Amino acid sequence: MHFAASFPTGGTIMRLPSDSSGRHCLRTIALLGVLSITACGQRETPPTTAATATTATTESPGAADAKGGFTGSWTTIGNRQVLDLGPGQQASVFQLSGSMLLSGRERINLGFQAQLIGFSDTTTGLQGRSVWTDEHGDKVFSELGGEGLGPGQLIEGKFTGGTGRYAGISGEFSFKWKRIGAIEGNELTGRVVGLSGWARLGSSSVVAPTTAGGQQ
Repeated sequence: MHFAASFPTGGTIMRLPSDSSGRHCLRTIALLGVLSITACGQRETPPTTAATATTATTESPGAADAKGGFTGSWTTIGNRQVLDLGPGQQASVFQLSGSMLLSGRERINLGFQAQLIGFSDTTTGLQGRSVWTDEHGDKVFSELGGEGLGPGQLIEGKFTGGTGRYAGISGEFSFKWKRIGAIEGNELTGRVVGLSGWARLGSSSVVAPTTAGGQQ
């Protein structure tokens, strides 16, 4: 049996279809309602951006950038030239060299042949440059400063670059120098006390210049 219903809507009468097409329309409207509810309940997955991928990569630095601490010992022999500048005042130029041994799980190498050349003044303190050479001939460069080359005086160093695997190295160290035996003429014999510091091996292949002017 077919029938038609009408409802007033303002001044217009809306008629519902009385045939099977009306039932088809009602089913379509119901299906669209279910799909709309389902879509509202789903969470949208944010896209992976280039910035996110970059952050994940940079948060895992390579072993070459690891910062390692070390301690060590250094026995030296060398000479100096002294200039008297009046009562209690003098300046000297000195050169020291000897074998250096480093310890610590994260040391940059087991040992070096280390050389140091510097200038010391009782008024302005000590300024120097040092080169550490390993068994392969690769070098570590550093600059030093401190109170002087006397007993108990602190000397601090800063790595300024290197060659081979030490190219791009950075870090700092400090020590005190202790004289062994009496000074005979211009000869200096001593050892380093309390050598400690840290170093980070970089990825640069360029030798960093020192403040003394130019590459070494």
